[in-house]
Amino acid sequence: MKDVQVIKNRFGLIGNSDLLNRALEKAIRVAPTDISVLVSGESGVGKESIPRIIHHLSHRKHGAYIAVNCGAIPEGTIDSELFGHEKGAFTGATGTRKGYFEEANGGTIFLDEVAELPHSTQVRLLRVLETGEFIKVGSSKIQKTNVRIVAATNESMLKAVDKGKFREDLYYRLNTVEINIPPLRDRNEDIYLIFRKFALDFSEKYHTSPINLSDDARYLLHKYRWPGNIRQLRNLVEQMSVLEPNKHISLDALKHYLPQASESNLPATISKKEQSDFANEREMLYKFLFELRKEMDDVKKLTLELMKNKSSEDVSEENSGLIKRVFAENDDDYLPLQPVAEEEPYTPLNDVDDYAEVEESLSLEENEKELIRKALDRNKNRRKAAAKELGISERTLYRKIKQYDL
Repeated sequence: MKDVQVIKNRFGLIGNSDLLNRALEKAIRVAPTDISVLVSGESGVGKESIPRIIHHLSHRKHGAYIAVNCGAIPEGTIDSELFGHEKGAFTGATGTRKGYFEEANGGTIFLDEVAELPHSTQVRLLRVLETGEFIKVGSSKIQKTNVRIVAATNESMLKAVDKGKFREDLYYRLNTVEINIPPLRDRNEDIYLIFRKFALDFSEKYHTSPINLSDDARYLLHKYRWPGNIRQLRNLVEQMSVLEPNKHISLDALKHYLPQASESNLPATISKKEQSDFANEREMLYKFLFELRKEMDDVKKLTLELMKNKSSEDVSEENSGLIKRVFAENDDDYLPLQPVAEEEPYTPLNDVDDYAEVEESLSLEENEKELIRKALDRNKNRRKAAAKELGISERTLYRKIKQYDL
């Protein structure tokens, strides 16, 4: 889309991610209107660019644009900051002061970290959105303002509403249109482009050669999760531009600037605790399988001894429940046992050597897969019940189901 590229050039945005392009397209479409917009996304993704784009593409572009960080203003003074106050309204109010909503009349106000607003201020803001009216602190006079509000948050607003932290009616007034800015890890194709842009900017700023990456360092750059998003990447490039004497950055040099690069911030990496938990669960499952096999052999031996002394019908009647568990998956699969011929006696597995021979013919993984499949069948694919029966966590069972494609 041609308009998107023009906007990127004008506001210095880097990247060709489809997610980023969709967010910009939505901003371009809503800009000519006066509807409220909620910009969502993790901290450091660059949410502040969207309100500026919306303002400069709207009919309010010649009016004031004021950005307010709601989380940085103390609760006791935020009403005064937003709506103004009269002289003597509180201690230290030595004169009348205009608030941001009065100053930005005819323009746009960007409320960053809007979820941090106290409840009393949320009530005032809701009134502005619904009627365009507000009252200064310490005054009884109603004033009008014509302001467009663009809000931003890095929190889940619905969770804040559920917890009672944020008013539901205000949420829906602010969220007429939501624009989500994707995290940097979801813009993999853009990471190196942004890195190169920052490298050139800082080389010019600090009068030095631009840094570049070795192939393995570039691979790590793409695989890292970037919890701080673009802000973290910018900080990293600036540090290396100043501190690294060798402008060709190796993998080891890059790791020095990436906290926990070899552990939790790499998508494919499992933490040491998770590895330990998995090993313990696997050991428990193997032990369970070994014990279960021994119990099954003992039960089969007992059943076959009974069959020698009684008819198949008697055995089936007296031990039907046990036999179904040992020899059948469910009631439909069950058939009465037939006597075993004397010339084909059953030889139970009683010693370690016999178990070793079985292990050679049927791997432990196959036994594990079969045990899980049977548990799922018995519990009608209810994972929680199957995991409880197997004596493992539901998370481990889910991982095994995926592993064995069950």
